[in-house]
Order: sequence, then structure tokens, then C-alpha cells
Amino acid sequence: MSLLRRGQHWGTFARIWHIFDATWQDPYESAPLIKKYLMGLYKPIYHPLNDCGDHVIVINSKQIALRGDEWERRVYFHHTGYCGGASWTLAWELHNKDPTMIVKKAVYRSMPGNLQRRYTMERLHIFPDDNIPSDMLENVSNQIKQLRRVPVKLQDIPQEEIEKVPKLIKYPIDYQLK
Repeated sequence: MSLLRRGQHWGTFARIWHIFDATWQDPYESAPLIKKYLMGLYKPIYHPLNDCGDHVIVINSKQIALRGDEWERRVYFHHTGYCGGASWTLAWELHNKDPTMIVKKAVYRSMPGNLQRRYTMERLHIFPDDNIPSDMLENVSNQIKQLRRVPVKLQDIPQEEIEKVPKLIKYPIDYQLK
């Protein structure tokens, strides 16, 4: 095998580390995108029985956004295994307890329910903020593009840029805005 071919072979089977910023992203829309990288669906060697997926780091899971009133309507079920051990938890309660759990459950739900799902989920690393251990951060070589743009707050826009916007109404000098 030539040296070039060996490099291509290694590059195909190597596990790559990706990073995804979950700020203002819907976890149930982002889950299929994250699943694609976790399972290795984008690789030319993908096969359902082949374990060729990559590592994905999800940051800022504390700042996810659910649509409409999903914070109050979405319910997560858990059962302890004992009689009367069923419990239902609202999304906002679960997010207050563990900010990483909603993203984890969304990705887990989007994967096919086979025996590899549990082992594939071990390559998903979720952090509630952008504090990542340095040994993980040095492995990252790709950033996954966000599905939804993060809106800019008015207080973050510099004053010079605000003054450049053309004014539609010119108020008199003695006019008082209320």
C-alpha cells in the first residue's frame, strides 16, 4: 500500500472531534445533525454495523431554546422499576436540575434503537457552559455549523453602528420622547 493511500485509509477510519454550540438552538432540531457526526453517516465507509462515528462536544447546553410553550408542555417520563415508581418531569424542571439532560435525551431519541446506541452516546460530551477541559479542546478539529442564527442583543451593538442607521423621523429639538 502506498504512503498516500495509507494516509487516506487512516483519515477515513480516524475518529475526529467536532464541537457544536447549542446557544439558542432547538435540541430536537439539532439532534439529527449531531447524530450524523456521532454515527459517522457522512463518511464514505459508513455501514450500520460499522462503528466509525466521531466524538462530538456540545457546549452551552444551558442556553438552549425550545419553541413556543414547550418548556411547560414537554414532559419526560421516568420509572424506578418499583410499583408506583412512575414520575413525569416538565422540561423546565429537568433543565433546572441538569442542563445537559434535554440535549442528551434528544440525541438519544434521534438515534436508531439498536445495540450500538449506548456505545455511540459515550462519544457525546455535553457541557452546560463553554468551560471545556483542555485535553478535550486540543483534539477538536471541526466546528458544526448552527442551524439557527443567534440574535444580537441591542446592548451588544456599538453606539457608532447605531448612529449609522438612517433616521426615518427627525424630531424637533424641543420634542420630549416619553
